[in-house]
Amino acid sequence: MKNILTWQQIEPLIQKLDVYDAMKEAFIQYSLGNAEIPPVGELIMDDPEGEVHIKYGYLKGGEHYVIKIASGFPGNEQLGLIPGQGMMLLFNLSTGEPDAILIDDANLTVIRTGIAGALASKALANQTLNEALIIGTGVQARFQARYLCDVMPINKLSIWGRDKDKAKMAKDDLADLNIEIEVQSNLEESVKASRLIITTTSAKEPILKAGWIQSGTHITSVGSDTPEKCELDFNILSKADIIVADSIEQNLIRGEIHQAIKHKAINENQLIEIGEIFDGTKTGRTTEDQISIADLTGVAIQDLVIAEAVLSAHRDK
Repeated sequence: MKNILTWQQIEPLIQKLDVYDAMKEAFIQYSLGNAEIPPVGELIMDDPEGEVHIKYGYLKGGEHYVIKIASGFPGNEQLGLIPGQGMMLLFNLSTGEPDAILIDDANLTVIRTGIAGALASKALANQTLNEALIIGTGVQARFQARYLCDVMPINKLSIWGRDKDKAKMAKDDLADLNIEIEVQSNLEESVKASRLIITTTSAKEPILKAGWIQSGTHITSVGSDTPEKCELDFNILSKADIIVADSIEQNLIRGEIHQAIKHKAINENQLIEIGEIFDGTKTGRTTEDQISIADLTGVAIQDLVIAEAVLSAHRDK
């Protein structure tokens, strides 16, 4: 098999990818029941701290099935290693033959999450907005900012993080966006002033409080991808007019929706999927003063879309 690519080979192909429409269509097909996505495989390590996510699946009538292994080991930085590791494997859906091994160091997971977050924010936030608040300072915060600016007319970004030095580094890394970027020190004031908020942390205790959220606010939460993680006070979800999952089945057992249901703050019948919003079968925001939340825990169809796009770009180069 010739298609074994490292991140060094994959990275130059990224700028050639345009997967917005393919990602939206994959979410639509998932919500229509045209995908096979088994439960997420997960390994959580305590010493040293680390987590591994294994996601896999396919779209009916497609060309491939995907198996994705992505890990995060925070202590790697002290060892001179990148925290994210992993790969995506593409197999022929008709024969099971391996078509590609993409040793992407978990970067494709970050990218596909950034794309999905931007699409959700565009679909659910007030369309007149041109400012956003990014909570978090890591690589996911950077990609959420980049892809958001790609799909919405954002001219000002605010960044908040627990570590001000890391927030300043994130600001510097995003300087090429040529928009106004500010590092915020007061989270409560920043949240109260923002109507588009993207949370990207690995917090296990709520960072945002319900009393801070104002009418007309949209929140895209992408950090809580395990049952233990939690970025939002569950009362925020009970306060929301619109609660959107990437996968209701998956969100019931992980993410912000899981936390809110566990505390009986919301009911399952309040939930809609982002694919239903994209397809127009369910209504998202209908008034400017509504509060909306997109809880994105990451679904294997996203891995399938980004992996197939990389393989196609490699074959076409």
